Amino acid sequence: QVQLVESGGGLVQAGGSLRLSCAVSGRTFSSRTMGWFRQAPGKERAFVGGINYSGLSTSIVDSVKGRFTISKDNAKNTVYLQMNSLKPEDTAIYYCAATKGTYLGISRLKTDYDYWGQGTQVTVSS
Repeated sequence: QVQLVESGGGLVQAGGSLRLSCAVSGRTFSSRTMGWFRQAPGKERAFVGGINYSGLSTSIVDSVKGRFTISKDNAKNTVYLQMNSLKPEDTAIYYCAATKGTYLGISRLKTDYDYWGQGTQVTVSS
């Protein structure tokens, strides 16, 4: 059983920073692609960024490129989303997700991810 637990969300002013963490249970963390998604009220859950199993490849959507970075610590079974220069439009519930298998690439499709966390709320005030 794989479980993902996000933390680090909260309320921040525009221009501020937050770091989200996603702790993953299980022994095969290092072989999984990890993704971060977000869902704003009334909108579909959308890909924000991901990191492949090795940690050597990341993918970030254009709307947050240059502001958000993804990293992972295999020793801690944890993936991070560092969010800087936050904007009100970044307000959403943020979810981390993991694939079941090992892939070279990083999918942006939520249907390619097998395990999901419960989400953490990020609210950016103007």
